[in-house]
Parts: sequence; C-alpha cells; structure tokens
Amino acid sequence: MPALSMPAGFDFTDPALWGTRNPVQEFAALRRSAPVWWNAQTDEQSGGFRDGGYWVVTKHEDIKEISRKPELFSSQQKGSVIRLPGEVTLEQIELTGALLLNMDPPKHTKIRRIISKGFTPRAVEGLRNALTERAVAIVHAAKKEGGGDFVEQIACELPLQAIAELIGVPQEDRRQLFDWSNQMLNYDDPEYADTTTTTTSNNAFVEVLSYAWNMAEQRRAIPVDDIVSQLVHADIDGDALGSDEFGFFVILLAVAGNETTRNAITHGMKAFVDNPEQWELFKQQRPRTAPDEIIRWASPVTVFQRTATEDTELGGQLIRKGQRVGLFYSSANFDEDAFDRPFEFDILRDPNPHLAFGGTGAHFCVGANLARLEIELMFNALADAMPNLSQIAEPERLSSGWINGIKHWHVRYD
Repeated sequence: MPALSMPAGFDFTDPALWGTRNPVQEFAALRRSAPVWWNAQTDEQSGGFRDGGYWVVTKHEDIKEISRKPELFSSQQKGSVIRLPGEVTLEQIELTGALLLNMDPPKHTKIRRIISKGFTPRAVEGLRNALTERAVAIVHAAKKEGGGDFVEQIACELPLQAIAELIGVPQEDRRQLFDWSNQMLNYDDPEYADTTTTTTSNNAFVEVLSYAWNMAEQRRAIPVDDIVSQLVHADIDGDALGSDEFGFFVILLAVAGNETTRNAITHGMKAFVDNPEQWELFKQQRPRTAPDEIIRWASPVTVFQRTATEDTELGGQLIRKGQRVGLFYSSANFDEDAFDRPFEFDILRDPNPHLAFGGTGAHFCVGANLARLEIELMFNALADAMPNLSQIAEPERLSSGWINGIKHWHVRYD
C-alpha cells in the first residue's frame, strides 16, 4: 500500500484545525489508504506528552477492537485525553488517574459498578418529568428574546440542569458549575486565552473537586434520599465512593456529561436547519431513532486515546509498547463500511452502530441513556415552541484538539 501524503506538520489534534473545520476529506483518505497512520508531532504539538506523536485510527472496526482490549490498550498509562496544554507534565497526567475515563480494570470495573447506580434505567427515567419542565422553560425563555446565541440560551442549559438535578446541586450553584466546566476545557481556544489559562483550568479542576468533596462529606454525615448518599454509603457488598472519588466523578460529569451533550444539541439543530426535510419529519413523527443519529452526526468527542502496553499489530502497522493510539470517533462514525450513506443525516437510521459513546467495551459511556433523554426532551421542546427556527450566521467552532465544539451560533427563533 503506498504511503499517504499529508502536508508537512499536519496534526489531527491541532486546535486551530478543529476551530476552522472537521477534517472530513483527510479522514476519508486515511480510511481508504492508511487506516492506521502515524501522526508525527513536535514536542510543542504533542501538548504535554513529548513522545514523537501517535497513531491515528480511523476505521470503525479497528476502534471497536481496541475498545474491547483494555489489557492491551491502556486508558491509564497516559490518560484518555489526547491533547493537553504544553505545560502539563507526564507526572501531572498520572494524577488524573482518579477519573473513570483514565482507569483500567480492575479498578475501573469497581468504580464503574458503583457509579452505575446513578444511571439505571429507573434512575434516568425518574428525571424525565423534572427535565421536561426545564427543557420547556429553557426554550420558552429563549423564544421571548426572538433570537440570539443558541449555545448560550438553549444548548448549554439542559445538560447542566440534568447533572445538577442528578446529584442535587442547588439551583443557585449551577451556573458556577457551568463556568468551571468551561474553564477546565477551553484552554486551547484563543477567545478564552485571557481568561482560561492552564492555571485557571487547574484552579477550576480544584474548585469542582472541592465542591463535590464537601457535598460527599455532608451526605456521609447526614444521608438523604438522593444519589449522592447512595454513592458514598456502602451497600450490602461494601462498595462505596470515597469523597475524593465522588469529586472526580463530578468532574467527569461536568466534562463528559455537560460539554458533550450541549454540543450534540447544537450540532443536531444545525443539522436540522441544513436538512429541513428531516426537521419536518421530526416534528411530525418524533422517532425514537433521532437522538442516536444526532449524536452520531455530532460526534461531540472527536477522539480519545489509549497507550499500547506491549508491541502489537493493528491495520498492518506495528504499534510499539508505550505509543499512543488515537481512536477517532469522528472518522469511524462516517465509515462507509459501517454505515449506509454515512454523510446523510437520517433520523430514521436503524441500526445505528455509532461509537460516539466511546465505542464498545469497558469505557462505553455510563451516562448514555441520560444523554439520549436530554436530547429527546430538548428537541421535543424546540419542535413545539420553535418550529421555524432559522440561522442568522454560521456557527463559530471551538478550537480544541479533542472536542467537536460550537462556541456561538446566532439564530432567529421565529
């Protein structure tokens, strides 16, 4: 197979690239000619890793295979986030091992089993009435403005409310949780350069950890009928989260639950604006398949990484022990071998084996059903109250090496 030529210095995790566009054509070229491709990086490009680069994995089946083999492809050794600020050291990366997405079995298995108590079908369905009311209120409040920034007025609100509702964060503290989430993630984007440095990102991390730790300690001392009390008190098997473990769980929610779902909502509404026949179909039928197609289309997390624990072969390439492997969900979710007409937005798509919830295996998103519920409720509310929503300007994309984010999108509501 001939070597694939890319421009000198091209990097699939370059924040400036993602701030401009999704590299659709480059992914397609890799899927055809080099499905496992070495992306060389300078120390500056590698954002804290300084290890020469990583393997770009673009095919659906290869990503599924990696996801099923945590003993061969570790989430813990260098973490799951493929691009971090350049000032970050490997020692600091190792400190994030308390996050569920950066754990390997057996510790991952134990912590996930405890956390899963908060995301049972019954627990998620128990949020439906409260979140339905909040979705309707969010949309009607925005509608009164006539138009504005869809991200700020609509998309960001329900995911934050869902997380806060789940763990019992008081209403007056919820905006602060949103601000901390932004500060933790937006270190690569020039718009936030003056306010979101590596220091403020780290400070936000500590603030969320401290807030959640105090919440866990309060529930440990005086339990109430909520999920926090369940998680921090041992059940019949003796399993419970320590206060620090609960803190890292809340950080995961603030990042993986808040940021990803709000971007899925924005990308989804943009897809409906660009495909008005699908919007008409949704308004008429409200198909159960719509949330997963929105999530596939958005692919809010473009990539997570794993680190090879031994020499192995994948896609005809020798991957050395210690090398990083990028699982590019934003490519796999448009793989022609896995999807019929992948570049058509089709809310009736069924089956829909997308990997936007982190692929298969141990790290499948524990909050997948909550995300689906939020998307269902938000688009129901939008269809009811804003059936003629239209675009004023193209979205402004977030400059991020691993989040497919939209910062601003100006729309007209009626």
